[in-house]
Amino acid sequence: MLKKALFAATALFALAGAAHAADLKEFRIGILGGENETDRLRNYACLADHLKQEFGFEKVSLFPAADYDGVIQGLLGGTLDFAELGASGYAAVYIKDPKAVTPILTTQQKDGSTGYYSIGLALKSSGIKSIKDAKGKKLGYADPDSTSGYLVPLTQIPKDTGMPNDKFFASTQFNGGHENNLLAAYDGKVDIAVDDSSGIGDFKDGYTSGTFRKEVDKGAVDPNKLVEVWRSPLIPNGPLVVRNALGEEWQTKLAAFFTALPAKDHKCFTAVEGGDYQGYAPVKHDFYNAVVDVRKAAIGG
Repeated sequence: MLKKALFAATALFALAGAAHAADLKEFRIGILGGENETDRLRNYACLADHLKQEFGFEKVSLFPAADYDGVIQGLLGGTLDFAELGASGYAAVYIKDPKAVTPILTTQQKDGSTGYYSIGLALKSSGIKSIKDAKGKKLGYADPDSTSGYLVPLTQIPKDTGMPNDKFFASTQFNGGHENNLLAAYDGKVDIAVDDSSGIGDFKDGYTSGTFRKEVDKGAVDPNKLVEVWRSPLIPNGPLVVRNALGEEWQTKLAAFFTALPAKDHKCFTAVEGGDYQGYAPVKHDFYNAVVDVRKAAIGG
């Protein structure tokens, strides 16, 4: 009897969870750190409006975290329903709880690719022309959970220099996200900043997407004063993820909503993603297997 009662209670809890997910009143979106909060909230405001209109949510709450880990913990703890993560951030969630979220889509570049690069940027006036010229200089990282701003430079720059970063460079430091990292190099606080970039298009435009492009578009940096001194292998674009507790129906609904967004409101799509993307493409966990493995080996969860 006790066993039957326990199973009955479990079934009731499951049904209650399913009913809550189906009758979602508030939708909670986590926004990664790395750009100032005012810009992030302004860029996502149109998305919140579209979600309310499409699904009838009473409230769409935007949570701009101070750093990447804030969003990661929100997804793991169930206080966020949705976020767009970098590949390393997704790996961090998956390593800690493989059943926490499901990746549904990723961004697609204008050339159809679903990858991007970590690039190293330095001031032209520094005289640094390649990563090997930077021995004994200062390297700036973005965030400990950033793919292009930490994980990939940590593991890939040594393949070009022949030495671990903490041996090759005089010092390394985290600068609180991609925007702050690029500005640290631009202001001479570090010699090289590693940041995300599509790596396609014109350098003078900041390429087609990424932090460099955002800062050029805002007038925060003059690309004529910068030079690219390093580029990583291609990195998988990060995923849009949905908390699994919402169920497969919401994953399907949200995938359809975001897939249609670029055509429905391209200005909003561009504001959310930054730069000149083509749209979204379906993605599954397998796309990030290599990043999960590298993160496990290099820095753990």
